[in-house]
Amino acid sequence: MKQVDDFYLNKEEPEKGTLLALKEIILKQDKDITHVLKYGMPFFCYKGKMFCYLWIHKKLKKPYIGIVEGKHFDEPFLIQEDRSRMKIMMFDSEQDLPIETIELVLQKALNLYKTGIIKV
Repeated sequence: MKQVDDFYLNKEEPEKGTLLALKEIILKQDKDITHVLKYGMPFFCYKGKMFCYLWIHKKLKKPYIGIVEGKHFDEPFLIQEDRSRMKIMMFDSEQDLPIETIELVLQKALNLYKTGIIKV
């Protein structure tokens, strides 16, 4: 078993289920997305370039997707906090995931790489 799998196994429900569902949603967006452990968190790379990651908000204790190039996004539901480059999309583990919205954000992020805005 890979170290990245331990990240999920060590989480408590319902966050564990939310994180595992997010992992599957992210991985199915493109065949060139890989899943690795960096900085102690699951990162998803597109053709070797960091694209997004999963984490749990320290204060709010909610899982989120961190969009590495979030500064290119204007969506009001993406949160910047003190980050200069990244924005996060936070989720309530007690509610259904907004799959269509997640996929739209992920595809928009992938298009930054596919169109060359972000070099791969």
